[in-house]
Amino acid sequence: MTDDPVNSAQGGHPDRLPEMRASDTDRELVAERLREAAAEGRLDMPEFEERLDAAYRARTYGELAPLTRDLPTAAHAEGGHARPADAFARTGSWASRIGRPATSRGGVAVFGGFGRRGRWSVGRVFTAFALCGGGDIDLRDADFEDREIVIRCFPVMGGVEVVVPPDLHVEVTGVGFMGGFDDRGAGEGTPGSPRVRITGFALMGGVEVKRKPRKGSKTNKQLEK
Repeated sequence: MTDDPVNSAQGGHPDRLPEMRASDTDRELVAERLREAAAEGRLDMPEFEERLDAAYRARTYGELAPLTRDLPTAAHAEGGHARPADAFARTGSWASRIGRPATSRGGVAVFGGFGRRGRWSVGRVFTAFALCGGGDIDLRDADFEDREIVIRCFPVMGGVEVVVPPDLHVEVTGVGFMGGFDDRGAGEGTPGSPRVRITGFALMGGVEVKRKPRKGSKTNKQLEK
């Protein structure tokens, strides 16, 4: 979709009146504009969260329009050039990754396995259960439903591996019986990063937390600037 739902609601598109119903794509385009504005420092976090919530609740173009009325268009913000879709890769800001609707809130492995990798959005509470099986949770390219995330792991004669990027704040508080939680991946993140708490109970199983760089070095270089 190339049309701008916000400009359309403000009269930039004659076929789209403020009272017309907005689509999921329209809401997501406005949400992406808000994430970019937060990454640029145009919105503080409370205002960003308030507008983002309003964007996903909006039903019409008229409800979407006020959310970005005081923000420059993507072209103006980049000196006349359209911006890439991934604000995180461009700016190194966590704001573009926080506040996304969850695509997964748990995983179950019974004599098998499950995996959550690549671009996905982790819920505020994610529960992993592994019985004689294994689970892989990779947060390096993940989005986050909230700034505070809890990952609950319950391996029974199995294991769960959680891979996190170097710049993510991670706490490990789980306990085990004839098993345990490896907390070597715990540590502070960069300013503004989500806080992920990994907890749960391991029975004759284990949870391993590993820090690994994101695939490709471009994002890491931007984060170091």
